[in-house]
Amino acid sequence: MSTRIFQSIIIQMKEATDLTIGVVDPDGSVVACSDLSLIGTTIEDFAVVQKKADTAAIGHLGNTFKSLGRESADSYMVFASGENTLSATVCVMAAITINEAGVIFEVSNDKRAFVKTIITENILPGEIYVRAKELRFSPDVKRGVIIIRSGLQVTPSVVAFLQEIFPDKQNDFIVTVDDFNIVLIKEIPADSKDNYLISMAGMIHEKLKNELDFKAVIGVGTPAGHLRELAERYKEALISIDIGNVFDTGKAIVSYESLGIGRLIYQLPTTLCDIFLTEVLKKNPIEALDSETLVTIDSFFENNLNVSETSRKLYVHRNTLVYRLDKIKKITGLDLREFEHAIVFKVALMVKKYLVSQESKY
Repeated sequence: MSTRIFQSIIIQMKEATDLTIGVVDPDGSVVACSDLSLIGTTIEDFAVVQKKADTAAIGHLGNTFKSLGRESADSYMVFASGENTLSATVCVMAAITINEAGVIFEVSNDKRAFVKTIITENILPGEIYVRAKELRFSPDVKRGVIIIRSGLQVTPSVVAFLQEIFPDKQNDFIVTVDDFNIVLIKEIPADSKDNYLISMAGMIHEKLKNELDFKAVIGVGTPAGHLRELAERYKEALISIDIGNVFDTGKAIVSYESLGIGRLIYQLPTTLCDIFLTEVLKKNPIEALDSETLVTIDSFFENNLNVSETSRKLYVHRNTLVYRLDKIKKITGLDLREFEHAIVFKVALMVKKYLVSQESKY
């Protein structure tokens, strides 16, 4: 347990007594104390205290000490000023409080480690329920999986910042899986709306960008109804980021539920994709189209195949746009003004993007 937690408990207990209360490490150094001037000092003849320490509180040079562990020689000790009954009582109460906080702290860490074994599939499905029962972990609470990925190495300050945003360490867990990915396992309130996880991802992205100048892409899986489903939802969030990098390169937040046809294409064998492009683009491949034509196509799709709206957005005359569309038809054999042709061409563009992304991996 960290000295920060020791100090937090000591400061709270200070309100209940006028005695000086503190914690000493196994070397005799004061690591937390209600009297801040004593932090960093060393208890005189501390070895004598360690030898005498047992389950009871003992007095030594004006202070009363109580071991925080079963093995007194290697444990931290709590102390209270004075060598009387009140000092012993305060000392024992402080020891009980700190030990209970330690149990909660360890359970919290154990829960986070447990969640990590689930999403990384390092635990057998049959063991999940048993371990959850040991940790008093509700298995069937609705939870979401959000992955925060950065092109830069994740620093401890980013992890600490996220832990400040989600301080409930019993129900929300920040897990670092590698140098570039942080996973948030977030309990979803029973009365939450359908877009709860998307809203949460938006809030995280905004805070990281504005307060830490930390740019990230965030993937969101579908809600999990049971602990057993967390591994699958983790994969969904990973896939969301991967597919988003291919088809929606400008989006900072990608949800698995919004992937649409991109999710289907991403699962196709590359050989099948090559065959598809050859069959639908019989005249010329997509590479035959210049950059200006590709920009025109993208704008035409963005404006729902509306010629007037597209020409307005591109700042070109309507007849110029019609000429370009005729040119596309001549090169590819597909008339984008016809709905079925437009669908085929849109899918062909996405398949081509997918193939290019797969080639760049090798």
